[in-house]
Amino acid sequence: MDFVDLPAQTRDRTILELREFSRKLVRELGFMRNTLADSELSPSAVHAIIEIGLAPGLPARDLALLLRLDKSNTSRQLAKLEAAGLLRREAASDDGRSARLYLTEAGQKLRRKIDRFATDQVSGALRKLMPADQQTLVRSLSLYADALAQDNATRTAHAGSDGDGRIVEGYQPGCIGDVASLHARYYAASSGFGVYFERKVATELAAFAASLPAPGKALWLYVENGRTLASLAIDGDPAGGVAHLRWFIVDASLRGTGLGRRLLAKAVAFVDARFGETYLWTFKGLDAARHLYESFGFRLTGEAEGAQWGTVVVEQRFSRRADDTGGAGEAAEAGEAPR
Repeated sequence: MDFVDLPAQTRDRTILELREFSRKLVRELGFMRNTLADSELSPSAVHAIIEIGLAPGLPARDLALLLRLDKSNTSRQLAKLEAAGLLRREAASDDGRSARLYLTEAGQKLRRKIDRFATDQVSGALRKLMPADQQTLVRSLSLYADALAQDNATRTAHAGSDGDGRIVEGYQPGCIGDVASLHARYYAASSGFGVYFERKVATELAAFAASLPAPGKALWLYVENGRTLASLAIDGDPAGGVAHLRWFIVDASLRGTGLGRRLLAKAVAFVDARFGETYLWTFKGLDAARHLYESFGFRLTGEAEGAQWGTVVVEQRFSRRADDTGGAGEAAEAGEAPR
């Protein structure tokens, strides 16, 4: 059979088709109705329940950024959820003006109901697709959602903040506790990890920070208003020519802003000038993070099941050679297992 090279579709046509598919998704997922996911809540309230459940202790100001809502709308939603007994607020220990959000027992029960509804909805649709098409769908939606997030972030990122966010190198006072907290909250929600995991992050990061400055080692932090909201470290062995990428995580409110890509680009430039190989450990299922790593040239080189974190997970090792070429991909950045 002859290969026919069809002409590329025009950009205008692609835009029209994506808009049409987006409208259909909004309708089929139920966003045109007053309530969502077989609950009595509005779509924005349902998403608030989901995000607070994923990150217990989420600052109220960060929820507005995450949901792309203005402060007044967010405040109204939180007041309704609090009045309904679905969430509670606690004053932040580091900022008395800020509240951290937690689901109540009733809120957790509702979140589980929403999760079951959404899982059944997605599962039913996936059964109509071939496995290969399912993976193509996941990758394509991930790329599209990340592209939208980058564009939206240029308009709304850090709304209401003091605007002093910056990437700094080296130890900063308070960074060990902040980074350990980011890991603990994220992995408690996603994988059920507990105190053993948080202690391991804190103790090993503290030992690493105490060794700085040192040849082949580097620590980058994103600091905003005195708080560390993202981190990435390179723990290299100059004699062996191998570097270990560690403690890579970005606060939920900043995912999709390009910050993870900027941190990883700094790390790649650092290791390429000093090491022949870089590796990292992560957990299976963190697909957005995997896409980011692969866009910088990392490739899966091994995986094994383990229970040392308190729950059974599949650990994955990704490696990258200095001569590998990687792009500047962007994803929801989190997922480097702190080994």
